Amino acid sequence: MGPYAARNVGRESWRHRVRRPRAVVVLASGGLDSCALVAHYASRGREVFPLFVRCGLRWEAAELAALRRWLRALPAGVSGRVRPLTALAMPARDLYGRHWSIGGAGVPGWRAADNAVYLPGRNILLLGKAAVFAAMRGIPRVALAPLAGNTFPDASVDFFRRFARALSSGLDFPIRIETPFLRLEKHVLIARHRDLPLHFTLSCSAPRGGRHCGRCAKCRERALAFRRAGIDDAAMQLPRRSRTRRRRA
Repeated sequence: MGPYAARNVGRESWRHRVRRPRAVVVLASGGLDSCALVAHYASRGREVFPLFVRCGLRWEAAELAALRRWLRALPAGVSGRVRPLTALAMPARDLYGRHWSIGGAGVPGWRAADNAVYLPGRNILLLGKAAVFAAMRGIPRVALAPLAGNTFPDASVDFFRRFARALSSGLDFPIRIETPFLRLEKHVLIARHRDLPLHFTLSCSAPRGGRHCGRCAKCRERALAFRRAGIDDAAMQLPRRSRTRRRRA
């Protein structure tokens, strides 16, 4: 046995242990759905670690500012269980290139199909980063906020189950991926959380001056959901043309 031979000294010091069994890492973007998810867990007594992952997308600066406003505005009964926001980097510019999400032309407009906003492997990137973050802190749960009707391949029940197993195996740590809103439509989510400061959230693919553009597919989705919920959205200042399209929808 030479000086560089492998040594078996029992359980390696790098192996992660569950230290916060009731805590959850919430992938929070500043959008309405993930902000509501932070409140969802905190209101149920969970210790919440909000995590923002920067991928270099065109809306991230506005989203991060919105998320920080949202967290500061949470009521005391909820905010006391929310730990300070962590922002990590997971650059995707080299993957997406001239894609509209990076800064290229072709941001899906008001009349675009819902699947036009698909970003290849988005949840794979986010969950991989979040799982390592969680394991290093002894947190066995990672949560994100896809809604009913999401047909993207990395947002299915089967994907989340299989990916959680792969992450748990690769980290030698039990990771559970939770998606409590997966059967909810957006207008139902809004109605359930109407007492929270939803106007601080931002759901837009091309924000202008930190505000909703009122012209993209994400703005349309938000506007129609608030209308179905019967609630005014103080965050939306729609241009005249978008208001006309909304009435005709």
